[in-house]
Amino acid sequence: MKDESDILDLYELTSKIGECVSEGLPENYRVKAEIASLGVKNGHCYLELSQNDPLGGTIAKCRATIWAGKYAVISKKFREATGDNLKAGIEILATVQVSFSPLYSFSLNILDIDPQTTLGALELQKKKTWERLVKEGLAERQKSLEVKDLPYHLAVISAESAAGFGDFCHHLDENEFGFKFEITLFEASMQGENSPASIASALSKISDEDYDLVLILRGGGGVLDLSSYDDYNLCKSIALCPVPVFTAIGHERDHHLCDDVAFSAVKTPTALADELISIYAAEDASIESFEERLKRAFILKISKMENDISVLESRIHSADPRNILSRGYILATDAKGKIVRKAGEVHKGDKLNILFSDGKITTKVE
Repeated sequence: MKDESDILDLYELTSKIGECVSEGLPENYRVKAEIASLGVKNGHCYLELSQNDPLGGTIAKCRATIWAGKYAVISKKFREATGDNLKAGIEILATVQVSFSPLYSFSLNILDIDPQTTLGALELQKKKTWERLVKEGLAERQKSLEVKDLPYHLAVISAESAAGFGDFCHHLDENEFGFKFEITLFEASMQGENSPASIASALSKISDEDYDLVLILRGGGGVLDLSSYDDYNLCKSIALCPVPVFTAIGHERDHHLCDDVAFSAVKTPTALADELISIYAAEDASIESFEERLKRAFILKISKMENDISVLESRIHSADPRNILSRGYILATDAKGKIVRKAGEVHKGDKLNILFSDGKITTKVE
């Protein structure tokens, strides 16, 4: 019979592992990782952290927990700094305790999270994406397109129920000049991790034969949520769009790579509506100016014509035979009414009509 004195049950083994972990890793550690998944239950936050190889494969994975008492404080601090909640897909720097439980196995107990590290990671990724866009000749591609003098057919990419889209349409429809535009909505998801692919899909459906401008509208949001507008594939889709793209994403403080690669970018959907109205207003003012110049030129021409007519009338008046006769002259005509200008034109016995200012007499040449 074999000696079973060295056999451990599972609890004994996992307890020994727990003791080794506690003794070997007694301190708090700062760990950088990506949140692969996150869920909240009964006030506790349960996460799965991961690290990916630069080539794309996952090389480490671990469970982590933020207990309710800590989670309320950590999540509030993170939201105040970033404008958004902790969520999957972001990189964090966490202060952790290493834990090993016979029941729950290995995990990390998160004591704090530094939001500035997350923001820094986003900025670093944004910088790398921009460098790639520049290298591939996509950064300035949209700027080479031309906008029509009066863009009328507008392709709008937005969520139909979005407040920003509603504000844009209302502002455009109610403009003080009464200008009209034709709007076609290409609905897309404008927030969340699927938004870049959704917007890119909408862009692929837009033809330069049908639309004068593409407008991407999105109201404000948190830094993390709006970071999807720094996505490389979305920026590439905007750059390659055959129609000039105007963006209106976020608030005054927000600026994204989508704005940089687009033909033009403004801060808000209503500001974009104002820009379109101003294009028409400028053209309208130009037409009014031309109309005024044409009117002045016409009046000047008429005035000159009136002067010319006055001179002509004066000449006609001066040449009127009646006016000549009134000055003491007479006019002689033969029997047929032909004016006699010289004495040699008449002969003895011819009858002449002598016209005076106050009448005429008929004579016979002796």
